[in-house]
Amino acid sequence: MTAAAVGTIPLRLRLREYYELCKPRVVMLITFTAIVGMFLATPGMVPLDVLALGSTGITLMAASAAAINQLLDRHVDARMARTCGRPLVTGTLTVAESLGFAAAIGTAGFAVLALWVNALTAWLTLATLIGYAGVYTLYLKRATPQNIVIGGAAGAAPPVLGWAAVTGTVDPHALLLFLIVFVWTPPHFWALAIDRHKEYAQAGIPMLPVTHGLPFTRLQVLLYTLLLVAVSLLPFVFGMSGFVYLAGALALGCVFLSYAIRLRFAPTPGLPMRTFGYSIVYLMGIFSLLLVDNYLR
Repeated sequence: MTAAAVGTIPLRLRLREYYELCKPRVVMLITFTAIVGMFLATPGMVPLDVLALGSTGITLMAASAAAINQLLDRHVDARMARTCGRPLVTGTLTVAESLGFAAAIGTAGFAVLALWVNALTAWLTLATLIGYAGVYTLYLKRATPQNIVIGGAAGAAPPVLGWAAVTGTVDPHALLLFLIVFVWTPPHFWALAIDRHKEYAQAGIPMLPVTHGLPFTRLQVLLYTLLLVAVSLLPFVFGMSGFVYLAGALALGCVFLSYAIRLRFAPTPGLPMRTFGYSIVYLMGIFSLLLVDNYLR
């Protein structure tokens, strides 16, 4: 699409395209886990200024990272049915517009955190942005089938960022939250990759189902899900949560495990995407339980 054609697009549509550039569903999940980290960091109510400014800064920088990811991946996205409708692929946003937007909201998010929250949160969030948009997207995604395992560290950081926003420290309990998201990421994303393995192969991305085949990837999903269920019990083991969380985490984990077992031993069409969808429900459920249990106790 030419620059002149882009200029004729209605403002409402262009705003929607900027919104989609930020991967809003991903950013909302990131912000949610960060906010839960804030509430778990204090026995009382999170100060309203920290809650508002911390979540705003983290959200803006997460959105910036997502926009940079789409900018760097635009040629790959054009070869995949799942992503070929993204704004940079269709031409409804130009590279210059997208880069300027990502820089603006990323800078704004960093300024909010540095000026009104604390320096530790600002720099940790910037490191997370670089890790996801730079290290993962530019290198790991194209270099190794373990890309999502190694790169998952960036996606697992938001609870730590939220905790740091309240306390100005990185607490061991915050690292437990990090560990849950870190171990959750491979079975979550590999379920999607199983469903879209032909597209990844066509795009030249060495995702695990492309390099090692579907049976091996299904086995890895099962093994990581078993590990996830075990890791999800650590907040109870270390006294961070109580029996309400324990019961809920076991129930959520059993459902996730049932998906992983069926995916490994009785795969059917549509099951990978149902597993992917439930994995999101699982993570939101785990963090919701942590929050509810914290205040019930």
